[in-house]
Amino acid sequence: MEKFDLVVIGAGPSGYAAAMRALDFKKKVLLIEKNRVGGAGVSNGALSSKTWWELSREAAAFRKSLKRYNIKEPSISYTEIQAEVRKAVNERKSMLEEHMDQLRNSPYSNLLQFKIGEARLLTQHEIEIVVGAQKETVYAENIILATGSRPRYLPELPIDEKLVMTSEGIENMTDFPESMVIVGAGVIGCEYATIFSGFGRTKVNLIDKGDRILPFEDKDVVDIIERNMENNGVLIHRSSRLVNMRIINGRVEYELEYTDGSRETFNVEKALVSVGRVANIEELWEDKVGISVTKRGIHNDDTQTNVSTIYAVGDLTADISLVNVGELEGRYAVERIFGKPDRKLVYENISTIMFLSPEVAGVGLNETHAKEKGINYKVVTLEYSTIPRAIAKRNTQGFIKLLVTDDDHMKILGMKVVGNHASSAIQAVAVLISMDKGIEELAECVHPHPSITEGIQECVRMLMGKSLFKPAALRGRISCRRFSEGVYYDIQF
Repeated sequence: MEKFDLVVIGAGPSGYAAAMRALDFKKKVLLIEKNRVGGAGVSNGALSSKTWWELSREAAAFRKSLKRYNIKEPSISYTEIQAEVRKAVNERKSMLEEHMDQLRNSPYSNLLQFKIGEARLLTQHEIEIVVGAQKETVYAENIILATGSRPRYLPELPIDEKLVMTSEGIENMTDFPESMVIVGAGVIGCEYATIFSGFGRTKVNLIDKGDRILPFEDKDVVDIIERNMENNGVLIHRSSRLVNMRIINGRVEYELEYTDGSRETFNVEKALVSVGRVANIEELWEDKVGISVTKRGIHNDDTQTNVSTIYAVGDLTADISLVNVGELEGRYAVERIFGKPDRKLVYENISTIMFLSPEVAGVGLNETHAKEKGINYKVVTLEYSTIPRAIAKRNTQGFIKLLVTDDDHMKILGMKVVGNHASSAIQAVAVLISMDKGIEELAECVHPHPSITEGIQECVRMLMGKSLFKPAALRGRISCRRFSEGVYYDIQF
């Protein structure tokens, strides 16, 4: 029986990152993958959907430019768009595979092995690998489980991945549907609503059981996203409950019940079910291994399961299901096994981005979460219309919002940026949050001009009472307030 210092099961973002980090410790590693290197994060997840989003945003901007020059809009080829998405996916997969292949001819050649097959834990150290009719068993001093997740199925819905689809089936469509309903108004559902409405070929309906989409987000963020969706023709079914869904004559019929008791029936070409994901843990280990599982995934303490030699990372756990978080957890688990991490794994400074219209990036707490935690804070909001770069791009929709502690230290609690270049504007603040620093470090930085990050600097200066623009003079575009004991107060300087 071959022995390894570490066996990683799953070659998605978290598993791949774990295996590569283990090589840094000069450990003998076996990486096992059932399907494809890169996992859902590449094939039908983050990379794929974000490529769709980029192409959709391009198409929407192109249509807008054509109207400016009074040029007739050309047709969009679904086949060509889909081919471009698949090209992007294959580029990433090929690079990951090439990387591992080249490692075989490097100083790491005697450390890393890669096997395609289905893995199952027989004991706390023994793993069975099945490839077709062949089986082999290997021994691992330590094991990292990184088998990812898959779309959640609702048993009452007729999901066939052709007419009623999840994110897996949607990749196999052959043309833009003329109409589509999306079940679920969370991040993924809203991203797909943005994508398909952006191409201008699909009438999108979005089912939202609450009174607004993205219930975890602040109202000012949601207001912009909802307004843009509806301006793009999206019908948001607010305060509605899906009563039933059926496939009739090759189309999808669904019935909604609203909070006032009324009901309404709709007929569309396709349906997309986006109601979360579930961990891939079925038949992953024998019962005697004894790994504890909760309703949300494998129970873990700082990536370690209740079995001391076994760790779980990525979508298998109840933590945040994001590619960057999964990679962070994979690397951190290895550092716990073979070394000592420089710092404890924390999630407060995780940067996120929602690919909507416009894009929304954030780090740390938003106002909704700060209020839930009972935190008093100061908050400054600055609209894009005050930022030269946004004006130059001829798109001033959006804002920057910065939250700090309600004391003299003004340590950064979080930031949200809504608008163009949102994702590139948050990293400096993420670093300051991780360092538990206040805002003065940002006040006098020399930012490139013109840039969106100049808006962050203006937010900081506003909190310090030395801003270029004074809130009292530009009400409606900028504000600086204190939230204390459930009440907002304007901050006067």
